[in-house]
Amino acid sequence: MELEQDELVICTVEKIVGTVVFVKIPWKGKEIDGSITISEIAPGRIRNLRDYVVPKKRVVCKILRISPQGNVELSLRRVTQKEKKEIIELDKQEKSYIKIFKSILGENSEPVLKKITEGGRLHEFVQEIKENPEKLECLMEKKDADKILGILKNQKSKKISLKKEIFMKTTKPDGINLIKEILTGAKGVEIRYISAGRYSIKSEDKDAKLADNRIKAAASCIEVLSRQKGIDFSIKGK
Repeated sequence: MELEQDELVICTVEKIVGTVVFVKIPWKGKEIDGSITISEIAPGRIRNLRDYVVPKKRVVCKILRISPQGNVELSLRRVTQKEKKEIIELDKQEKSYIKIFKSILGENSEPVLKKITEGGRLHEFVQEIKENPEKLECLMEKKDADKILGILKNQKSKKISLKKEIFMKTTKPDGINLIKEILTGAKGVEIRYISAGRYSIKSEDKDAKLADNRIKAAASCIEVLSRQKGIDFSIKGK
């Protein structure tokens, strides 16, 4: 598995030179060089880069492109708060999984973890082996695999909460009832009134992607029904 365009990564700021921020991206046991230009730090005019980034600070960035020489060009401003929260939570999960593997396998954990991450993310592998433990048994002795699976299954996964704000307006006499009818029909999410015409869609799950997909599905359904009933609909952000 290699770095790809549009992928989200956690970087550590190394130094700031002029209007460019240089970072290090930890990847498969090594560090890859990356850079962020001032235009990709934040929207609008930036007077002082150090108001946003300082050496040793960890930031979540989106990969814009990878040069033939291997330098990774990144963006900080194109990462949403939802994406940032998701990546930080996944990073915490992966660190806890690494500790589990090391506690059971000791020095033998390094080659096992290296083999796992060659094919994808550690957290994705952990979800797979919960359903298909044979994949773990292929990498180590069964007694060690059983210990790791036992810890993972008893581990309490923290639920991730995601929200999206939508706007619905209409001048129809029965507009309030129409909106209420549409929102009541949304499944798998929690919808709350914020203020006139503003509502939030909330979803919680141990898997951030599943929570996000439920919000997207609900918002899409609400938008279609709103258009059909002549209600103005918009959604905040992406």
